[in-house]
Amino acid sequence: MSAAATENAELIELELEGMTCASCASRIERKLNALEGASATVNFASEQAYVHFDPARLRADDLIAAVKSAGYDARVYDREQAHEHELSGSRYGARLLVAVALGLPVLLIAMIPPLRFSGWEWLALALATPVVFWAGWPFHRAAALNLRHASASMDTLVSLGTLSAWGWSAAVVVLGLDAPSYFEAAAVITALVLLGRYLEARAKRRSGNAIRSLLELSAKEATVLRDGKEARIPARELRVGDLLVVRPGEKIATDGVVEDGASAVDQSFLTGEAVPVEVAVGDAVAGGSVNSFGRLLVRATKVGAETALAQIGRLVEEAQAGKAPVQRLADRISAVFVPLVLAISLATLAAWLFVGAGAGSAFSAAVAVLVIACPCALGLATPAALMVGLGRGAQLGVLIRGPELLERTRRITTIVLDKTGTVTEGRMSVAGVVTGAGISEPELIRLAGAAEASSEHPIARALTEYARAREASLPDVERFVSAAGLGVEAQLEGRVVLVGRPVFLRERGLTWPEGLEARVEQLEGEGTTVVAAGWDGAVRGLVSLRDATKLSSAAAIRSFERLGLEPFLLSGDNERTVRSVARELGIERARAGVLPGEKAAVIRELQAAGEVVAMVGDGINDAPALAQADLGLALGSGTDIALEAADVTLTSPDLRAVSDAVGLARRTLGTIRGNLFWAFAYNVAAIPIAAAGLLNPMVAAGAMSASSLLVVGNSLRLRRFTSLRLETGSEL
Repeated sequence: MSAAATENAELIELELEGMTCASCASRIERKLNALEGASATVNFASEQAYVHFDPARLRADDLIAAVKSAGYDARVYDREQAHEHELSGSRYGARLLVAVALGLPVLLIAMIPPLRFSGWEWLALALATPVVFWAGWPFHRAAALNLRHASASMDTLVSLGTLSAWGWSAAVVVLGLDAPSYFEAAAVITALVLLGRYLEARAKRRSGNAIRSLLELSAKEATVLRDGKEARIPARELRVGDLLVVRPGEKIATDGVVEDGASAVDQSFLTGEAVPVEVAVGDAVAGGSVNSFGRLLVRATKVGAETALAQIGRLVEEAQAGKAPVQRLADRISAVFVPLVLAISLATLAAWLFVGAGAGSAFSAAVAVLVIACPCALGLATPAALMVGLGRGAQLGVLIRGPELLERTRRITTIVLDKTGTVTEGRMSVAGVVTGAGISEPELIRLAGAAEASSEHPIARALTEYARAREASLPDVERFVSAAGLGVEAQLEGRVVLVGRPVFLRERGLTWPEGLEARVEQLEGEGTTVVAAGWDGAVRGLVSLRDATKLSSAAAIRSFERLGLEPFLLSGDNERTVRSVARELGIERARAGVLPGEKAAVIRELQAAGEVVAMVGDGINDAPALAQADLGLALGSGTDIALEAADVTLTSPDLRAVSDAVGLARRTLGTIRGNLFWAFAYNVAAIPIAAAGLLNPMVAAGAMSASSLLVVGNSLRLRRFTSLRLETGSEL
């Protein structure tokens, strides 16, 4: 697609039918990409196509027609109806039953001489024929499609192998030749390959269960408040602005904001955090969360495909559809593998005949080469691991945007951390109070908190909240004046109260009690922000505030070091504060006073020094730095997910989620590499054995099916990946 077309591209998901191997997926992908204005990726494991297309030149019907022209069926993917078309073993189930029922007698008669009787070959022909032609029809159909497109796939190998064995045997029986027949091989190969496909289909369905279970968390019904009356409606009928009634134990049907009530909601599906989050009026909540206690009234802000849950599902499915660079190598090898195997099979047949072996032995070796070489495992190696790994990540609140990012995590050497909101809570809180002679702490806090109540500054809000938490009520302010960046002046209870930076009170001529100025310097040296309060011409006390580090940050830094990542603290805050946080967390490298626009330059500086850099920020004001980094990770908080800001989005505010992301990405990449190695090694080792006549075709069929199951089973091990947060719990 052209750049212009890409800017206006729409994404459509197609559900595919008729694919039997990775070569089918490649053929559909080539057909779709051949359309002007389309860019497609086909996922064999999920049987879906993800197509970005230019709506000015193409329609959904054009895309479906292209798929059908390749010999397959397609429909626009509908999540609401997806369960009706989900991948299952049913398409192979009936054929497998017939193959076993008819093939088993053929195998027993052929393998056990005492069971044979006069004319048993004719019974074998009668039983094997429906097995080969009806039960094995999916393979023959796919092979015919391949032939029509002048290509070959693993189905070509199965089809040629079974038809050759049946054809040779039928000729022996009908013509009365004095040669061995292979009806049992044709029937058993068909049954074993069908069994492999059946089990493979079930295993692939399990590999996609993480996303299915995530999407199924959404509520099916909702209680809305209309005209003062409650009404129960389907969740899909909700509209933005609807007022939802959520009782204890119920799911919140869609994203919204609490308008009345207070409770704790379980949003572990979104953040990976096991502990429910306290919510009150004004707090955002995510659809799919469970209300623990208390009645909530929630105003719907997003519905349908716009909810956080739907966006996560869509993001992960798109990522699963992608291809890691290592898979592209496998695709190129697969393109020449099948023709090469056909050539090896013919050479095997010719070589055995040339050395004077019997036609039966030569034929058996050639068929074994065809069957054992089916590279089904090769086609599943990457998509199966991606589906499981990225799905598990979504369950833990780790959203990786594409498989190519897995490669980057392996090379990361340095992890740059934004301070505010990433390693710290992102909000100021009172750390301590120092009073002058004759002044009590409650009096200082009451007057300072009241004076700051009219200010919107974060420090003012923190001081006022602290005061309100300790006083039943604060005195009314009669007059209020704010000096931007310095402090405030308020008249209350007949006094003029000044609260602000120490320099502000000095400029206003207030006297400082002995020892209080020295405490300012001491507190600032500890990395806190100091606010002074005074009235009646003198400073009466100090309040120190700080943006406290998150409880999880220290454990997260230790986990980075275990992963071989060197932490680097980056902040626009003052040198003392940044150094204080760095010392507290054990971070050796830090940079203070860096403006948001300058953070990308620091990343470039590190990269120029040969470091491979990951950047962790909030995904919004750190966007330039996230984009510059080799790997950008946006640390979210609840439903405020910056899905478009980084390579990896972490829905949890816990910094240990970064270690989860890196650890899971590396584990998934390792699984893909392991899958590909064993798939290649299996074929490389097995083909010479088969060509040497040391492998019975039936054993070859069983081994070929087992290799695919081994790859899927290895991928499913990723479901057991455990979050660092779950391993350590609250013990930091």
